[in-house]
Amino acid sequence: MGALTPPDGQTVEGLTAWLSGHLRARGSITEPRWERALREVPRHRFAPSAAWFSANHADAPRGRFDVHDTPAAWWAAIYSDTSIVIQTDDGSGDPASGKGVFSSSVSAPGIVFPFLELLNPREGDRVLEIGTGSGWTAALLSWAVGQDGVTSIEVDQQVAAQAEANLRAAGFSPHLVVGDGVKGCPERAPFDGVHVTAGVSQIPLAWIEQTRPGGTIVMPWHGNGRIGYRLRLTVLDEATAIGRFHGRADYMMLREQRYNQRWSSHCHKMAEQSTTAVNPRTIGEAAVGARLLCAALAPHVAWHDIIEDSEYSVLLYELDDHTAEGSWAACDHAPGAAECRVTQYGRRRLWDEVSAAYLEWLTLGSPGYERFGLSIDPAGTRLWLDHPDGPSWELPA
Repeated sequence: MGALTPPDGQTVEGLTAWLSGHLRARGSITEPRWERALREVPRHRFAPSAAWFSANHADAPRGRFDVHDTPAAWWAAIYSDTSIVIQTDDGSGDPASGKGVFSSSVSAPGIVFPFLELLNPREGDRVLEIGTGSGWTAALLSWAVGQDGVTSIEVDQQVAAQAEANLRAAGFSPHLVVGDGVKGCPERAPFDGVHVTAGVSQIPLAWIEQTRPGGTIVMPWHGNGRIGYRLRLTVLDEATAIGRFHGRADYMMLREQRYNQRWSSHCHKMAEQSTTAVNPRTIGEAAVGARLLCAALAPHVAWHDIIEDSEYSVLLYELDDHTAEGSWAACDHAPGAAECRVTQYGRRRLWDEVSAAYLEWLTLGSPGYERFGLSIDPAGTRLWLDHPDGPSWELPA
């Protein structure tokens, strides 16, 4: 852990006040109690003395900071809207290097507090947290509801051990469990709320079963890859929940729900060539609402865009296929060209699926993410528009 006092005339109070004002101005904190929580649950107690910082917005610091080498910069980064990497490659990498796959972090305040406000925990509530991480959000939840009411599960033993040490040093003692968060914690149920700190594509039924009717589940829902959404569900019974989306939230995935994150043009000579009048930029820069509909109509497909030599391309791939036989597609547009080149390979035609979903979104009037919701019941999971009884689409199991 880093030093407990900032250098060069800085104070924890001053740094916290700056961050609080920044988050309030951006709309990431709207309730005064969470400003108090930020002051009374010091973030620096949950950060490594040397760490890699990833900015949550353009003006935030990023890179490696060490409290011993650059103390002022380390403290400024701690109290900025940054995520702090605490593990890479599931423990086999150096988290302060910025290299490897980030597998645990202290989430950025600009992401943490909107989720806490969505959860809206009350004093005396029983809350289940999925993913202890550094322990910071477990401490914030303990501050809000009381320490006896918080159960936090962490799958990684090394991360869990450090979180326990962090929490004790900060004066908090929630109930900590090392285990698979997908299973919840039935022996501590029922819960008034479930707070999920990892990306989720398939919502475990255990979380619904262990939440009281009327209780709340908040999570980063990743229906189609890297793009995640803040989802707030209200539990109706042991098998039914319903809720809406509340903006973007991109998180590291639950370990057992990790997906293929790489595009590969394997078997290129066997790929099918065609053309389209649809400019791929309209897909690559599609609004969040379009991407939500794509999660239903083009399931388990992700994409990213690139610009190379003024040519714009969208590259699509299957999330759940890690083999060399997975379907992929590319759509390329050269400036001024009347038509765009489409290349597709595999059992699915990913460009056809995604472009059709995008055109369906346009037909619906280009609805924003706030008009979409999600229902889970014994029949399955449905994405719906405006109202549960309105237009809806089954999501794959």
